[in-house]
Amino acid sequence: MIRLRTALFALIFYPGSAVFAILGMLAAPFSERMVQRVAYGWSAFHRACAAHIMRIRVVLEGERPEGQVIYAMRHESFFEAIELPRLLGNDPVPFAKAELSRIPFWGRAARAYGMVFVERTQGATALRTMAKAAREYKKTGRDFAIFPEGTRVPVGSAPPLRSGFAGIYKLMNLPVVPVAVDSGHVYRTTPKRSGTITYRFGAAIPPGLDRAEVEARVHAAINALNPQDQRVGVSPASSLPRRPDA
Repeated sequence: MIRLRTALFALIFYPGSAVFAILGMLAAPFSERMVQRVAYGWSAFHRACAAHIMRIRVVLEGERPEGQVIYAMRHESFFEAIELPRLLGNDPVPFAKAELSRIPFWGRAARAYGMVFVERTQGATALRTMAKAAREYKKTGRDFAIFPEGTRVPVGSAPPLRSGFAGIYKLMNLPVVPVAVDSGHVYRTTPKRSGTITYRFGAAIPPGLDRAEVEARVHAAINALNPQDQRVGVSPASSLPRRPDA
């Protein structure tokens, strides 16, 4: 049955995603807001497919703060990347590797939506371009989202944060909200599985800390659902507000 569900999910979600990418590309010349609505629709479509076909339930723990922030999220699967517009609201601006901007159709829609693309191999020039784009988006009041590990990580692992995270934290001068997520055990498997995915929002970390401290605090918080970390004294889930994300 789970293989059948996975096949049905692929037959519905991926062609539907192509339609949303084309809609985003068509909307791009007219309005950034229209593209953002398409992105939200795609994110909601994905959640509906996950819920009704794969029977994946999403639970939120912790509270999100008021005001503009950077969400620093653990990255176990594509689930949380697709979820960003629906989960965070406020049309969050992701920091993303520049290769994504070159994907046909999707790349054009992504640029129109508003992302900060990072050229990881072009040195100082790329950093200046990234900084300029980030400062412009900051003026809009939109939140930011980053996967500080830099790529998807295996379930149960806790790799160090990429060095670029500290630079972005210093550049943006905004609070950071770390977010743990445990999507890999259901969404990164072949076939995918039914089950529960939990997002745990940690306490906001203020701007202005030194690199070692902010990296240590973010690393601990985004790994709070990691079974290895739970064995060494991470607060239990029962101590945090817990609610299903409808």
